[in-house]
Amino acid sequence: MNDRTANPRAWWFVLPVLVLVAFNALIPLMTVVNYSVQETFGDNVFFWEGLKWFEQVLNSDRFHESFLRQLAFTGMILAIEVPLGIAVALSMPRKGPWVSVCLVLMALPLLIPWNVVGAMWNIFALPDIGLLGRMINGMGIDYNFTQQPVAAWLTTVLMDVWHWTSLVVLLAYAGLCSIPDAYYQAAKIDGASAWAVFRYIQLPKMKRVLTIAILLRFMDSFMIYTEPFVLTGGGPGNTTTFLSIDLVKIALGQFDLGPAAAMSLIYFLVVLLVCWIFYTLTMRNESQ
Repeated sequence: MNDRTANPRAWWFVLPVLVLVAFNALIPLMTVVNYSVQETFGDNVFFWEGLKWFEQVLNSDRFHESFLRQLAFTGMILAIEVPLGIAVALSMPRKGPWVSVCLVLMALPLLIPWNVVGAMWNIFALPDIGLLGRMINGMGIDYNFTQQPVAAWLTTVLMDVWHWTSLVVLLAYAGLCSIPDAYYQAAKIDGASAWAVFRYIQLPKMKRVLTIAILLRFMDSFMIYTEPFVLTGGGPGNTTTFLSIDLVKIALGQFDLGPAAAMSLIYFLVVLLVCWIFYTLTMRNESQ
């Protein structure tokens, strides 16, 4: 028999959170929605445009190109960081004094602000004075990320891998540490190989944390702005002009608030839809 009764006073503790969410999310969102269906030339004068800006954005080659660049970048990031993070987590010690050292080293890149990361890698990769740039050119490889599209892409991907792989490592390591020793003892008695232990013990136990890691990395990489903007400025040309950088150029550079608002809403819905599909498929497979 359940003797617990509902206490309506608990809602008073939730109310500050609801107010903060409304102020920080809902109100700005409604402002963007307002701009996405209207046109303004200043002086707080607006003209109704309906869905004109959404149609313009969806039919724009500029949007399609930046969207494809964003998808390619996010796909490369996930394909590199998730397996690399799992491999590093598997190689880290579970006991002893080196555990704290490894955890601190893994957490250090995550503590560096995004704009500082972009500035660091900009100096680090410069072909004339940067350590990485001079080293690659000293090996006889022509490298200049400020003029070569492929070099700019590789440098941007390498920067993101250095900055965010630690997040996957820490989440995967937490999942590995939650596995009881009895599982490993049973596998040892059965003579299971290292691959079998990973396939049937470690990977299933890391499934939840890896789902969180993939979702976080997808959202972060799909909305990345500061690091590539500081590193390359979206260049050379439009090579690294991802969706977020193109959105800022339209909103602040061209001051086209209507198309920028429509583009930001499409951007938001794409991220939300992909995350929902991925989470739904993951949970469905787990329940089966």
